[in-house]
Amino acid sequence: MALIKYIQHNGNEYEAEVAVGNSVMQGAVDNGIDGILAECGGACSCATCHVYVDEAWLGKIPGADDMEEAMVECVLDPKDNSRLSCQIKVTAELDGLVVRLPESQ
Repeated sequence: MALIKYIQHNGNEYEAEVAVGNSVMQGAVDNGIDGILAECGGACSCATCHVYVDEAWLGKIPGADDMEEAMVECVLDPKDNSRLSCQIKVTAELDGLVVRLPESQ
């Protein structure tokens, strides 16, 4: 398990224990964290699980593949640290990961 911190646009913070091997998106869905819609269920085809990865963690997660990069171009407010949370697999090394949720998906 890894502790993931989800910070909503309004500043509300939630922490969730997420099983290693699950995605950051699945952790939010399983723990009822609002702001990650996950309409495609993690298939990297809708971008409704968009998050901003805290700058301190960017070097600790694998980079986005071409498919994810194309989907991130479709989000409302993309930034350099934009990722799809369905594509971030939780590892023990991600214990403490911080992601920020956009104002809307």
